[in-house]
Amino acid sequence: MTKKKNKSYCFLNRIIYCSFVFFFLFSCQNEPKKNETSEKKLPYLGKPELTEIVYKSVNGRKTSDTIYPIIPNFQFLNQDSNIVTNQSKSLKGKIWIADFFFTSCTTICPLMTKNMKYVDSISKTLSNEIALLSFSINPDFDTPTILKRYRKKYKITSNNWLFLTGDEKKTHRLGIDNFLVFAERNDDVTDGFAHSGAFTLVDKKGYVRGVYLGTDKKEVDKLIKDVKLLLKE
Repeated sequence: MTKKKNKSYCFLNRIIYCSFVFFFLFSCQNEPKKNETSEKKLPYLGKPELTEIVYKSVNGRKTSDTIYPIIPNFQFLNQDSNIVTNQSKSLKGKIWIADFFFTSCTTICPLMTKNMKYVDSISKTLSNEIALLSFSINPDFDTPTILKRYRKKYKITSNNWLFLTGDEKKTHRLGIDNFLVFAERNDDVTDGFAHSGAFTLVDKKGYVRGVYLGTDKKEVDKLIKDVKLLLKE
């Protein structure tokens, strides 16, 4: 193995480790109140500086409520060259499972796609209100045509799984700031991009409710269990 490859794999391992630290630092589990059901609910995730405390009156008493950040409005082209936004019929009011990848990736992306196919097969049996999103972090190469070719290569036919391409810098920031997924251009790593292999779970209102290592089967199974919990809310 060359010195560059050694450096690349070490860097990827560091990215994965830092990603988990990042996710746990910025998560907060809602504690059930006495009058609420004790059934487990997923936490809301987000950066502390993006949250705020709102005071409201409940039964004559003032109490605080935390407002968590939601996924902001975005616009991308899908594999069919159609514009996709948060308000598109294919996404609005649905649970999202998202990842950030690129088609020329030779390291973790093929495994991520394989595991996302598994998630897709299970999600079809759960609800028609689940959408899968794969954002390209290398949009200069990943045109709609390339994304369509990639879907064909992996025999992906699901209408609810969208492959999206747009502005590179905005995509990276969307991943880091909102989907809690690391992504950046880096010439020192294999294939020229460093990114975590995370899958992000977003509820119907746009709140991030979970982040999972998409290259780990146990984590992917946990994601599916959490989707089932989210569907009950």
